[in-house]
Amino acid sequence: MKHLRVIPDNTHLPFMKWRRLTFPLSGLLSLLAIALFFTVGLNFGIDFRGGTLIEIQSKTGPADLASIRRTLAELDLGEVQLQRFGAETDVLIRLAQQPGGEEAQQAAVAKARAALGEGFDYRRVEVVGPRVSSELVQNGILGMLVAILGILLYLWFRFEWQFAIGATVATLHDVVLTIGFFSLMQLDFDLSSVAAVLTIMGYSVNDTVVIYDRIREMLRRYKRVPISDVLDMAMNSTLARTFITSTTAILSLLGLLFFGPEVIQSFVQAMLFGSIVGVYSSAFIAAPMLIYLGVRTHGGVDESDEAASRSAGAKV
Repeated sequence: MKHLRVIPDNTHLPFMKWRRLTFPLSGLLSLLAIALFFTVGLNFGIDFRGGTLIEIQSKTGPADLASIRRTLAELDLGEVQLQRFGAETDVLIRLAQQPGGEEAQQAAVAKARAALGEGFDYRRVEVVGPRVSSELVQNGILGMLVAILGILLYLWFRFEWQFAIGATVATLHDVVLTIGFFSLMQLDFDLSSVAAVLTIMGYSVNDTVVIYDRIREMLRRYKRVPISDVLDMAMNSTLARTFITSTTAILSLLGLLFFGPEVIQSFVQAMLFGSIVGVYSSAFIAAPMLIYLGVRTHGGVDESDEAASRSAGAKV
C-alpha cells in the first residue's frame, strides 16, 4: 500500500531567494501594525477597561435585542453593548465602567436586572473594577515579556545564540502582526486574547524549533555546501510536516469560526490569523535570519561569498 505524499519527496522550493521579497514585506506589515496600534488602538474588553458583563437567557423564546437595548438605554448607564451568542435566547450584555467604584458597578447590575424583569435567567455576572483591570493589563504585558525571554534563553541553551535571536525576532514578528490584526479588526482584547497571543507564540516557536533542529543536522552533514543551500534543504525536508500540522490546526479553528459560539470568536479569529503567520515566520523569517546572523557551514561559503568569487574570476 502506497503512503500518501502530500508534498513530493523531490520538492525544492527556493525559500532563501524569496527572503528578498518576504523580509521587506514583513518589515512593512510590522510598521503598519505598530501604526495601527498607536493610531486606532486596541478594543479593550471589560477585563482591561473595567465594567460589568451580564449573560442572560430569555425564558419566552428568542431575545429581542432592540427591546433590551432600549430598556437599558433608559437607565443612563453609559455605553451598553449587546451580543447574541449560541442560541437565539442567549445575550451577552456589557456595561461600561461606572464612576464610583465597585459599589456603583453592583448598583448598575441591580438596576439592569430590575429593568429587564423576570423574563430572563441571569446565568453569569462579572464585575471588574478599574484597579483590577489595570493589574490585568500589567500582568498580561509581563506574561508576554517573560514568555519571550524564556524562549530566548531556552533556544540559546538548546542551540546557539544566532538561533535564539532568529527565533525571538520571528516570535516578536508574530506578536506585532497579531496585535495589528486586533487593532485593524477591532476585536475584543481581553484575557482570552492574551491567551491567544501566548498560544500563537508557543505554536510558532514549536514549528521554528523543528526547522532549526533539521538545520543543525544539515549543517553537520553538509560541511562544504553554501549556507543558503543547506537552509533550503532543511526547509524542504520539513515542509510536509509543517503543512500537515498547520493544516490540521487551521481546519480545527475554521470549525470553531463557523460553528463555535460568539463568545470565543475573537479568540478563534486571532488564533487562525496567528497560526498562518506563525508558519510564515518560521519559514521566511526565522530560517533566513541565520544567514544575516553569520551562521556558516564548516569550511563552506555563503551565496554572497560565492558571487564575489565568481565576479573576481570573471575579471581575471
